[in-house]
Amino acid sequence: MTEISPAHASPEAAPAVPEEKLAKHTPMMQQYLRLKAQHPETLLLYRMGDFYELFYEDAEKAARLLDITLTARGQSAGKPIPMAGVPYHALEGYLARLVKLGESAAICEQIGDPATSKGPVERAVTRVVTPGTLTDAALLDEKRDTLLLALAVDKKLAGIAWLNLASGDFRVSEVAVDQLPATLERIRPAEIVLPEELAAPQVEGAALTRRPKFHFDVASARRELCAHFGTSSLAGFGADGLKPAIAAAGALLRYAQATQARALPHLRALVVDADDTWLGLDASSRRNLEITETLRGQPAPTLYSLLDVCVSAMGSRCLRHALHHPWRSPAIPAARQAAVAALLGDAGAPSRQLGVLRKTLAGIGDIERITGRVALHSARPRDLSSLRDSLARLPALQEPLAELLASEPAPLLAQIHADLAVPEATLDLLTRAIRPEPATLLREGGVIATGFDAELDELRAINEDCGAFLLALEARERERTGIATLKVEYNRVHGFYIELSKANAERAPDDYRRRQTMKNAERYITPELKAFEDKALSAQERALAREKLLFDQVLQDLQPALPELSRIARAVAELDMLGAFAEVAHARGYCRPEFRDEPGLLIEGGRHPVVESQLADGQPFIANDLRLEEARRLLLVTGPNMGGKSTYMRQNALIALLAHVGSFVPATRAVLGPLDRIFTRIGASDDLASGRSTFMVEMTEAANILHHATERSLVLMDEIGRGTSTFDGMALAYAICRRLIEKNRCLTLFATHYFELTLLANEYRELANVHLDAVEHGEGIVFLHAVEEGPANQSYGIQVAALAGIPAPVLRAARRQLREFEERAAINPLQPDLFAGGGRYLEERDEEREEERKNEPAEAAPVTVAPAAPHPALLQLAATNPDALTPRQALDALYALKGLLDAGQG
Repeated sequence: MTEISPAHASPEAAPAVPEEKLAKHTPMMQQYLRLKAQHPETLLLYRMGDFYELFYEDAEKAARLLDITLTARGQSAGKPIPMAGVPYHALEGYLARLVKLGESAAICEQIGDPATSKGPVERAVTRVVTPGTLTDAALLDEKRDTLLLALAVDKKLAGIAWLNLASGDFRVSEVAVDQLPATLERIRPAEIVLPEELAAPQVEGAALTRRPKFHFDVASARRELCAHFGTSSLAGFGADGLKPAIAAAGALLRYAQATQARALPHLRALVVDADDTWLGLDASSRRNLEITETLRGQPAPTLYSLLDVCVSAMGSRCLRHALHHPWRSPAIPAARQAAVAALLGDAGAPSRQLGVLRKTLAGIGDIERITGRVALHSARPRDLSSLRDSLARLPALQEPLAELLASEPAPLLAQIHADLAVPEATLDLLTRAIRPEPATLLREGGVIATGFDAELDELRAINEDCGAFLLALEARERERTGIATLKVEYNRVHGFYIELSKANAERAPDDYRRRQTMKNAERYITPELKAFEDKALSAQERALAREKLLFDQVLQDLQPALPELSRIARAVAELDMLGAFAEVAHARGYCRPEFRDEPGLLIEGGRHPVVESQLADGQPFIANDLRLEEARRLLLVTGPNMGGKSTYMRQNALIALLAHVGSFVPATRAVLGPLDRIFTRIGASDDLASGRSTFMVEMTEAANILHHATERSLVLMDEIGRGTSTFDGMALAYAICRRLIEKNRCLTLFATHYFELTLLANEYRELANVHLDAVEHGEGIVFLHAVEEGPANQSYGIQVAALAGIPAPVLRAARRQLREFEERAAINPLQPDLFAGGGRYLEERDEEREEERKNEPAEAAPVTVAPAAPHPALLQLAATNPDALTPRQALDALYALKGLLDAGQG
């Protein structure tokens, strides 16, 4: 997280530079220093000709960050001026690098006319580029929303406002302060604006911008918001009763307008985002479930990377947002699943219409971000041509949707079909105004279509007639002078000229005026050619100026269409996401989940979507069932290390998450009751920055669950209590497990290696034991990965250690120690004295070590695990053939086995 404090000060708040100090500087540096004073903590890129220059401390900082040359430009106030610059045509690439480093830049352009300026050309800051206010395509990640967020806190209530400047989505919310980290983790802003005195929240990758406290005044914020939306109150948005959220929204609007140096017309509504709208996921749960990032921070393999087969950037961003915003109510997810079912068709295979839709979607541009740039008047010519071509493709999306709806009703697809209606007036304007293949940059000309403006056409005709005029003039002059090698040409530096070789220079007519002397030629101008030059060059300049004026007018004429364009963008994005759900569901055999009103979670044949996708071809994933209901609220999961407990727990949480997003799920059947949150406490690492040990992190996460989990929460608890001593950990695991059953009454998967906890099934009917089994095969171990009812009988920890490559002597010592621990625990299970007999134990240990040294081979032996001596009961059981026994004999054999077991325990 990068701190920018206090950044991007608005001109009215900026301190003025004392005139006596400015007087010592040159006029140009006076202009620079006045502009820099308005943006003291922001890199100021000052346009000079073909470069954006930085001076003084900005130059030194930019040279270090961008690896560009630091030089000096003369003197001002008697001292050399440190200077560094970047070419104007490469600006976007350098800005992208600065933003990735958490820096911001104020772009200063020439706004005056050099021909009429006395002294330095007038300049002004036209925009401020910050990590949260990016709109340029070159600076944005096409598959990730860039969000700007403001934060205000009033006692125990946090007000949050966030804005996607590229799309115009503007939202507010109020949450309890202790829930703020989870909300910020859900939103994941690129930049956070907050009051100067407020403690900074910890959000990975977010830049911090400090603003004066008065920017967060509730009353002034309310006035600014009402003025922007043209309303008398905020009641129409459901925000009238909010206070800290309105304070944050007002500060956010003011900051965004200052960075763009203009109003934001595409911000047309304020959406109140209630926290209970979404299925709750705290920060640790999002991390543990690896939704969009792995635990190591990598983009793949994750749930998002698996599902993202979207063919448009808008669809990919919609999918990312949906995965972090699963709906609590099943209404919208169920509607999405109905749409996916319609796209798949009755046979469960992708319908013909789906193929047509995805092919058409692949040719549609990023309407959402183009609309944002149109609103900010920063769109480029090819943005408008892409928008035009995309709008022209909308009927090709509507047609297959209409075919699908005719055979199977799907309300969401019907709504998308309606939202994709072609905006005829907008399409007509773009078709008439913009050339089929416009120039990349407006300043190059060739953007406005022929026939759109008569004056522009006339100016262009002068330029187009230029070639014919020059050819005619050249022919006439050759005939007049008798010089066959005479040429009439043009270059950008010297304009039009007549060129004669040195040998023919003496034959030049009297009306030829020398313009330039070359090594082997002389160049001349005539009154006729000079008159044409003035007309032609003037026409070219006027044509470029006219094109800019017309282009700006087109952007202005598009402003009323912004809401319609935003609606189309949302429809295209959701259609693409639904198509991706359908493709993945078919390819991976997912099923449509069911929602019910009764509490519980029933999953048959459930699979972990990401783990399954990473298996080698032909390697099956062992599917498992889950049954949680009113009378079975907690499953105590036991089994060996590496047996699959964590995978089993995570896969069920991911199935629930996908169902509430609106996707099909990796199972043969899934039935979900009401859920409000998903909590996970799986794995932990220390937090050195906050001074928290691994165990402290574990306990903090467990405390959060115990305080906030409800009867409708799904809770995953893995290996609680392992970060401390055996008995402390076991006691905590007992107490936490009891609390979850008695008080929280949540739907819980509780994995543990404390087998003593399995006895709780005798106390609570809501608790059931399940286990993932393994079998020893020779000297190795085979993990079955299948979930069975009942508790596990051992952890196979030493066998797993063997697989990891622990040396054989260590394994033998561990087995001996394990037997000793088990014997001592059997004598006094409540307080085993593991090291009773101190001196004798040490002597025996030394003798064993000496014996090991004698018998140890010269080279490392392969890892082996010595099998334990079989129990007499097992030997007798192995010798028994159940099929050959009568009922009476079978009962006698059972009593005999029981006797052997009792004798062994005695």
